Amino acid sequence: MDAERAADRDSAEGGRGGLGDFVSALPPEIISRIFSGLDVESLCHASVTCKVWHRVIDSNERLWRHHCLAVRAVCQREIDCDRGNGYSWKITLLRNYWKSKVKQEWLSGKYSNIPSQFSLPEKSMYPMDVDTWGEILEAELER
Repeated sequence: MDAERAADRDSAEGGRGGLGDFVSALPPEIISRIFSGLDVESLCHASVTCKVWHRVIDSNERLWRHHCLAVRAVCQREIDCDRGNGYSWKITLLRNYWKSKVKQEWLSGKYSNIPSQFSLPEKSMYPMDVDTWGEILEAELER
């Protein structure tokens, strides 16, 4: 009877084999398909949910590659450089994700009519290198 209660407690707490660890019971293809539906921020949040999810997500390069190639549309030079330097898809994505968001906003013209540097939104800015600023300046001059 005590063993039965312990098993129920483990299951309720997400212990070994419990509901909290359902991901480890699934085949890798299914796990990959489930997590591949997440956006980058949700994938990062899922990765810190528990040790099992972290291990599964962290070790699946396909999950990170998919998002990294989407970022590459805006940050091709940066992505190619990082991959050429041997960075994993995950690290490459994490190094370039926020830069790609800001760069996309610049290139789409979101900041074209800003009168001065003091009018720029501080929270959405990201430090960028000279080459990136050159790309943005070229886009602005073409407008």
